[in-house]
Amino acid sequence: MPTAHPFLPDDFLLTTRWARTLYFEHAVHQPIFDYHCHLPPAEIAANRRFENLYQIWLAGDHYKWRAMRANGVPEDFITGNATSDYDKFLAYARTVPQTLRNPLYHWSHLELRRYFGIDLLINEQNAPKIWKLANAKLQEPALSVHGILTKFKVAVVCTTDDPVDDLAHHQALRKSKLATRVYPAFRPDKALLVNHPAAFNVWCDQLAARANVEVKDLASLLAALKQRHDFFHSLGGRLSDHGMEYVPAEDCTEREAAAIFAQARAGTAATPEQWVKYASFLMLFFGRLDAERGWTKQLHLGALRNNNSRLMKRLGADSGVDSIGDFPHARSLSRYLDRLDGENKLPKMVLYNVNPADNYVFATMTGNFQDGTVPGKIQFGSSWWFLDQREGMEWQINTLSNIGLLGRFVGMLTDSRSFLSYVRHEYFRRLLCSLLGADVEAGLIPADRRALGELVENVCYKNAVGYFGLKTGKF
Repeated sequence: MPTAHPFLPDDFLLTTRWARTLYFEHAVHQPIFDYHCHLPPAEIAANRRFENLYQIWLAGDHYKWRAMRANGVPEDFITGNATSDYDKFLAYARTVPQTLRNPLYHWSHLELRRYFGIDLLINEQNAPKIWKLANAKLQEPALSVHGILTKFKVAVVCTTDDPVDDLAHHQALRKSKLATRVYPAFRPDKALLVNHPAAFNVWCDQLAARANVEVKDLASLLAALKQRHDFFHSLGGRLSDHGMEYVPAEDCTEREAAAIFAQARAGTAATPEQWVKYASFLMLFFGRLDAERGWTKQLHLGALRNNNSRLMKRLGADSGVDSIGDFPHARSLSRYLDRLDGENKLPKMVLYNVNPADNYVFATMTGNFQDGTVPGKIQFGSSWWFLDQREGMEWQINTLSNIGLLGRFVGMLTDSRSFLSYVRHEYFRRLLCSLLGADVEAGLIPADRRALGELVENVCYKNAVGYFGLKTGKF
């Protein structure tokens, strides 16, 4: 048989001597600054202990759900309640061999190795042993939620929270002894649902109750949102987030927005044209709020969500039936940023793109609105969702390097619902060092150990500390 390199060796992805030096002497020791994720605050506050591998590995992970569906696994063995946790795990173990060259193959094996110390290949034959070994490890304190955050030196976690959330778990975490600092991030997307009045009115009533403000008109809506924004700030929150197909940026007067709001509260859905106007008005309002408080706004743009109406009805949103969209971004994004910049109300901002065809659009847009007040004030964000894999990360790093300043990049985030996703930071760091190492070996950048080591440490962790301005845990 032909010789082959071992699978996932210590120098995995590190193809040059310089790459190995940068990774092992600079990247690997940096803590993690997880400035955007979907980890449940309740599970962090409760220091959840997972009963078995399915609960921590597969429940809620729609990356793995998509692979299982593609492998012909019935939905009952993915998200259903009629089958056991072990049967669902076994269905995934049978799927993993089919994921060769999919990032799930690397991630799944890295997760078993880094969390459980299991270096077996994942397949049907090894599944019973993996299940037994992993479940035994889960009984140890090191694999409780707090144990995981400590093990991976997670200095900061920013969750994703609706304005109507009471943030009780965040308040509890402020009093806990957990070294990781956990902060809420303000995501008011439901304030834009005037095209879905039933859901919008339920949410408005929840907001009214939480803010103790009668949300009867646009002015009271804005007052309630500002009050909740202030409350998030009081708990240390300094980031907001929006998940949108594109940023609307049409002219809309307050009077027009108020009429559209009243119409939705009365039960009549906004037309597409009305939605664009109303959403444009609200997005400017949110931008001003963030600027006034010194926050960072995140815009996750370009995903086409909930494509499968059958599974949407059965499972709801975030069930693994989203995809890359092909929306036009340049003109409306430019207009949105320019409006805020013209008012001197442009906050720090991270722009995430999910369509690789738009990488250069986003990267060039960031350069238009840097203003000398903050290094890298407008960021071309880390590769996101379908792009947070080897090729997508390399595309993002290369685009950013060609158009902007890699040395000011705030680096990788988790953007996951799984506590097993911290291996993605390792993956990113290895790829960053691999690209830099290859450039040194090719004579494209100088072999300056001090400068390159500093750049790696900054991108992996230190830039995020300075940029977001959050207190970090000590590791």
